[in-house]
Amino acid sequence: MTAEVQGAEVGRDQSNAVGDRWWEDAVATCSTLIRMDTQIGGPGERAAAEWVATFLSDAGVGSELVESEPGRSTLVSRVPGQDPTLDPLLVQMHLDVVPAQPHEWSVHPLSGEVRDGYLWGRGAVDMKNMVASVLTVVQERVRGGRLPRRPLVLAFFADEENAGVLGAEWAVQHRPDLFEGCRTAIGEGGGYSVPIRPGERIYPIHTAEKGWAALELTARAAPAHASRLYDDNPVRVLGEAIGGLTHDRFAVHLTPQVEQLLRTACELGGVAFDPDHPEAALSLLGTEAGNAASGLRHTAHATRLSAGYQSNVIPGSATAELDCRYLPGRWDEFRAELDAALGDGVEVRELARTAGLAPTADGPDPALFSAASQALQSEDATARVSSFMLSGGTDATHLQRLGIECFGFNPLLLPEDLDFWSLFHGIDERIPVEALHFSTRVLDRFLDLY
Repeated sequence: MTAEVQGAEVGRDQSNAVGDRWWEDAVATCSTLIRMDTQIGGPGERAAAEWVATFLSDAGVGSELVESEPGRSTLVSRVPGQDPTLDPLLVQMHLDVVPAQPHEWSVHPLSGEVRDGYLWGRGAVDMKNMVASVLTVVQERVRGGRLPRRPLVLAFFADEENAGVLGAEWAVQHRPDLFEGCRTAIGEGGGYSVPIRPGERIYPIHTAEKGWAALELTARAAPAHASRLYDDNPVRVLGEAIGGLTHDRFAVHLTPQVEQLLRTACELGGVAFDPDHPEAALSLLGTEAGNAASGLRHTAHATRLSAGYQSNVIPGSATAELDCRYLPGRWDEFRAELDAALGDGVEVRELARTAGLAPTADGPDPALFSAASQALQSEDATARVSSFMLSGGTDATHLQRLGIECFGFNPLLLPEDLDFWSLFHGIDERIPVEALHFSTRVLDRFLDLY
């Protein structure tokens, strides 16, 4: 199912160009997007995609809306560049968000409220902030006749928060023509500031991300009366197996992406990096240490448990679901470590799996890193960029199947005491207003340089 939304000729109405502080419009745009209920399973994805299509059409950009299922809407737009011989840059984003419980929040998660210098609401961080910045930049450029250096393909995906099955994965399988010519993409997951010490900041750009798998563990035995001595109780067997999944059961694996981040942090922090003990450098990263630590190991966490039907009956089975994040390209290694940690008392069944984002053999595109560095330094003279590995997952795992090299670059200058990573899928999700302004200006500069 597709729909065309046509825009007028590029640059048709320069008299409508926004004012000198045009980047401030990103806050109102982001607030509007937050107020649209695009929680997983809700009705809002198509409404949000149609709103974005209208926004772009008003600026002079046409779009195509496609659906994997009714209401599961993905929007793709193309923006001309100054040099049409250059490969278009794919800017990949998503409009869906994870659910939020209003009673847990300080403000309503769909309010889009500005308070205490922050814009609050579900999606403020993940990732309606980047959607708003990109829309604001495109609007200002197209209306003013100031095209980006290269053509752009803007993708606003559905279903990213549910592994992208009905969004990016579907589009890659059924509509690869939407991304014709794209060899490089930027999206969420990197580009935000990590303070090392006063006056020293790293902006990590993710060039790899862990794969994801959902596994089911089951322990079985004959049901029995709960008064018995019964060492084979499936609940106990399963609990002991899950208890083996502590971090120290998974070995440290220093990948080139995490090593570069830690080496850069050590250089700026004035200490030596020890590759034999990379965890010693994590403290230099402050609130980002936990995120970086996840990139040093495979991880597996129990997220669902099920057993029993009567309090005085030992059940015949007990089941747990694991959320697993493994280093890309190392599934067999992960399974060997996992099986060793679990022991022999449980059955393991794979429910679903993605490959993650594997780094390119030749290393990341130096032209993109150079453009990102220059764009950041135009707003923050101290900015240093570095590769790193994202411990979460994005739609990049699907886009790489088309040979597209994907980077996490959503530039944000953040307060030093803000635990930014904890806000992803967290309570009281919010983005600093000034960080949103910064992001919009940096992305605008980046489109002149890359």
